[in-house]
Amino acid sequence: MSNPRITQALSNLFTKHRIVFWYDSNHEFRADFESLSLADVTPVELANNEFGVKHRILRSEPERKFLLYHDGPPPAELDNWLLDVMLAHAEFRTDQNAIWLSELELNPDPEFINLVQSHNEFFQAAKRREKLKDSLQKQDTANQIRNKMLAVCAESDARLDAVLEQLLQELAEGSAEKFRLITRCKLDTYLWEQMSRHFAYHSEHPSLRDFAVELFKSCYAMGTEGTIKLNGDALVFLKRWKNSRLSAQAFETLSHECAQVLGIEQDLGKRDYRTLMELDYFRLIDQKIISDLVRAVAGQTVAAGEVSQWVRQRRQSHWYGEFKHLYEALDIAAQFTQTLADARVEMSSIADGVQRYSRTWYLTDRHYRKFIYHIRKSGQNSLMEPLSDRVENLYTNNFLLKLGDRFQACVDGAKAWEALPVRRQDDFFKHWVQPFLDKDTRVCVIVSDAMRYEIGEELLSLIRREDRYGADLQPALAMLPSYTQLGMAALLPHKKLEITDNDQAGVLVDGVSSQGTINRNKILSQALGGHGQAMKAEDFMQLNREESREVLKANRVLYLSHNRIDHTGDKLQSEGLAFDAAEETLADIVQLVKKLTAANASNILVTADHGFIYQNRELAESDFLAADVTSDKVRFRNRRFLLGKGLSPHPSVHTFFPSQLGLQGEIEVQIPKSINRLRLQGSGSRFVHGGATLQEVVIPVLKIHKKRQSDTVLVEVDILRGASSVITSGQLAVTFFQTTPVTDKTQPRILQAGIYTDDGELISDSHEVHFDLDSDNPREREVSVRFVLTRQADQANGQEVNLRLEEQYAGTTHTTTYKSLRYTIRRAFTSDFDF
Repeated sequence: MSNPRITQALSNLFTKHRIVFWYDSNHEFRADFESLSLADVTPVELANNEFGVKHRILRSEPERKFLLYHDGPPPAELDNWLLDVMLAHAEFRTDQNAIWLSELELNPDPEFINLVQSHNEFFQAAKRREKLKDSLQKQDTANQIRNKMLAVCAESDARLDAVLEQLLQELAEGSAEKFRLITRCKLDTYLWEQMSRHFAYHSEHPSLRDFAVELFKSCYAMGTEGTIKLNGDALVFLKRWKNSRLSAQAFETLSHECAQVLGIEQDLGKRDYRTLMELDYFRLIDQKIISDLVRAVAGQTVAAGEVSQWVRQRRQSHWYGEFKHLYEALDIAAQFTQTLADARVEMSSIADGVQRYSRTWYLTDRHYRKFIYHIRKSGQNSLMEPLSDRVENLYTNNFLLKLGDRFQACVDGAKAWEALPVRRQDDFFKHWVQPFLDKDTRVCVIVSDAMRYEIGEELLSLIRREDRYGADLQPALAMLPSYTQLGMAALLPHKKLEITDNDQAGVLVDGVSSQGTINRNKILSQALGGHGQAMKAEDFMQLNREESREVLKANRVLYLSHNRIDHTGDKLQSEGLAFDAAEETLADIVQLVKKLTAANASNILVTADHGFIYQNRELAESDFLAADVTSDKVRFRNRRFLLGKGLSPHPSVHTFFPSQLGLQGEIEVQIPKSINRLRLQGSGSRFVHGGATLQEVVIPVLKIHKKRQSDTVLVEVDILRGASSVITSGQLAVTFFQTTPVTDKTQPRILQAGIYTDDGELISDSHEVHFDLDSDNPREREVSVRFVLTRQADQANGQEVNLRLEEQYAGTTHTTTYKSLRYTIRRAFTSDFDF
């Protein structure tokens, strides 16, 4: 049988040549020649018949393919009658190197012969040859083939940065198999030559670890005015490498190692955190910035706008995901301080207080809640302690207590519990639900237990951000005492409400108990002639689409009760998770609204039974009533209210009669003044409700509807051209302008920015830019980005290039050009020098 490798090599040659010569110099392959069978090829042995063969192959059969075999070395050129024919066609060599070249369909030119001889180990493996062959192109030079050989060894694309990423991945994992293969194949010298040419890396004893250290050192120096040995291409490589999701772990491992070698922690200790905002090569940089910002925000030495800008800038950091909650806490703390400083906590009546709270004061509670939430999520209580202490002190003393005292004065001076024109909670069904029934339309009501006004206001924004959703928000005044049983009862259709004369604090709706979902369902069904229903939100979420549609069809009014915040906060063991529960509630309600609209609900109301006050820090003795106001006339005792008949007056509490609160019966209500608590054994004291603070009694009423047409848009972005459209150095600073502020319906945009040639080659580093600015001031919606050009940009000198903003299609890896601006590269010859 013929040798398959010889057969294959010859077949490859005959795809390009009609005549192939085979000189068997060492008389080794006669058997292979005689057993050879190639379709459409005529084998002819040369044995003193050259003239006749020449006539045959050129004149007699000029179209036929011939394999001309000679058992022995070729004759001298002067004696070779077929020399001109051989030079015009091809020669098949039977030495190993020649076979490999033939297998790769490469001509046996000196540069390729030298390539195979120099890297013989590489070609020993058939799999490596196969992979190399698949990547070869006709015009490839020897060095281009070496690049592809490196790629085969590294199992990467045939680009130096791709090869290097794979090798650094190995280094980070403590392995070196791919690099050892490169060394065995004698490609390491070529690799270091390329590293020198592309990155200006020079070393008497080059190694991957040495390069990694120099890479981090030089790139850090580029941002801190240190000693730089590598060039701008190295910076571009580092940025691409650290931003690659596949390389993230390797980057982080080597970054940590190099930070120790280079003494980065000590160096950072000498620097101003403001100068580090563009750097993210080391985790220590984020730690330095956060540590210094904690002190700056706590000491109020920086403006809230500056902090927001820095936090927005750090969102591009490689380590932002790890430190996200700390950055958000810092941003919110600065906003909290600014909002509190701008607040004038003064009011003239209950109604005035309610309206002022629902316009601006609620933001202070929002900022406090968000701050505590992010601190908890960060797990860095010790680090944030100086700032946490300041926020706690400001919130408790300058806002919560002050607001409670001022509002209490209005409560003490009022004859009835009302805040017109703000509706009281017992008007809910008549004022918000009945108008839908009058129009013969269905309505769904979501009642979220303890979703105070500021949470409802955030929900408003979340709903409006959804495409084709509209929403409006109004405040309502919760009933007193502000507890679940009374709040839930007040939301139902009724003529009168009465607190039961027992130790259960139950509420009768027109004489019927409203305790629990089953009883509320009966009341609602009876009031609507069998076409009203109350159920738990979690039960509704378990229904499939057909079942949920059937529920909506069967009822004119559907009440869904949601209970996460109160369920969490009312327990001593979990009250510290109240703000976590608030975040989860927002997500729950958005999903519940979407499920309702998917079931063809077009009108949705969201409200609450009451609000709450929460202080994250353990309460001081001064937060509890000093005297015991309990008597044998008390029927029910809570942390924020007492129920009973003939209750004795006390200076620490305010007493309400049922008629003042819109209630029937004889049960009186006593509420501790301001934010004070009553002691209650075995009960938590940080999360409370039942009293008359604005946080407890101002509740949201959201009116949500689904639109037929899309109503959300992304912000528009312009590229602001500077004074010149010419790039004369290795860097280009560009300013982007977000034309409008982000709102609920005008949403943020994320763009990828880079400089490209007309052929689509990226010749700079690439930046992911977030346009999410919400300032009304146009100057505060400018975003500056600095691009570093690579050496490939030199090849475009004198040519036009494109600064492109690319946008990714949602849910895909595909991008489209959003906007572009043309520049001309015109760099002086002196820019080619490194000194």
